[in-house]
Amino acid sequence: MAIDFSLTDEQELLVDSVKEFCERNLDEQKINDMYANYGMSDELIKEYLDAGFGLMGIPEEQGGVPCDRVTLGILTEEFAHHAGCVTPFLNNTLAMRDMLDFGSPEQVEFCMSHYMETGKPIFSLGFSEPGAGSDNASMSSVTVKQPDGTYLLNGQKTWVTAGETLPYVLVVAKDEDPSPKNRTMSMWLVPKDTEGLTTAPLHKIGQQIMPFCEMYFDDVKLTEDMRVGEPGRGFFNLMKNFEMERCLIIAQSVGLAQAAMDDAAAYASERETFGKPIGDYQLIQLKLVEMETAIQNTRNMLYHTLWKMDNDESVRIDSALLKRYGAMNCEKVASEAMQIYAGLGFTTETRLGRLWKDLRGNEIAGGTDEIMVYIAGRQLVKQYKRN
Repeated sequence: MAIDFSLTDEQELLVDSVKEFCERNLDEQKINDMYANYGMSDELIKEYLDAGFGLMGIPEEQGGVPCDRVTLGILTEEFAHHAGCVTPFLNNTLAMRDMLDFGSPEQVEFCMSHYMETGKPIFSLGFSEPGAGSDNASMSSVTVKQPDGTYLLNGQKTWVTAGETLPYVLVVAKDEDPSPKNRTMSMWLVPKDTEGLTTAPLHKIGQQIMPFCEMYFDDVKLTEDMRVGEPGRGFFNLMKNFEMERCLIIAQSVGLAQAAMDDAAAYASERETFGKPIGDYQLIQLKLVEMETAIQNTRNMLYHTLWKMDNDESVRIDSALLKRYGAMNCEKVASEAMQIYAGLGFTTETRLGRLWKDLRGNEIAGGTDEIMVYIAGRQLVKQYKRN
């Protein structure tokens, strides 16, 4: 198995373009304003699309720029690194991939038209529930077919990113029976102004540029043309893109951890105690060594996993191991960076607190650290079982 770690000319150009975009549009004052205002301007979101970044991974026939998964990982990592914050762009990419993979030609055209005009998906993703986060099979939202051929949707979704601002929601709900044993589900594209659909805000401690909410469905009437994908295939559709989502979440985490490393390593060479830079002390050097090791290990796992996906190899174990190791260790990098800054790191005078809080959220997003153990662990037992 040969893996080439060098970047292509196109990937090198992408890295340079991302850096230039972030330097021009995302200085610390602008980022702090976005966090305080719980959102990013429509103009900047559209500029990201017009720069070509928001088109990457979208088929050429839809006006996109096809690329492999490794390149999407590079885009995600470099943007998080140079921005030093969590932006809505990763969520936008994941949402559009769901629609492109599962929507009808009419639904794809409808959603792509809005996306090309605004840079934003027209819908949020309503998947998780208070009692069914990583355990999607335990969701209880349900649709029941009525005598007139319509369906009534009842249930609750939570952690719906941009659920209060986007005009539609892509919902996964069980067909007919809400019990845990039923894994027959369908996906529905539902207008947010449909009667019986209401929302309530939830308040995060980090990642505030992307506010989320709870969403309630009380006899929400659905029609067949709202269905996305095949009837009863919603659970399988949901599982299909999880592996890629986890990889891109870790690409984002590596970028944020690298930003924290940039700050902490530079500070260690500048801050002096007892007449010399703190970087001369072995305990600080130990922290930097362990931080750099965690970043390099996570990055290597990330691109190895994406490379395997590009070569049609199974990454069921790899993506879970990556999510478990990467999310946890990238958060530790930011935590140690704060420690190197000491009291200053615990203030809002640096960006390290923001980086740490954003990274902490990635230990939950896309499947918790704990559920990754369950996913990978049971497969490893089978893999290493003696014949």
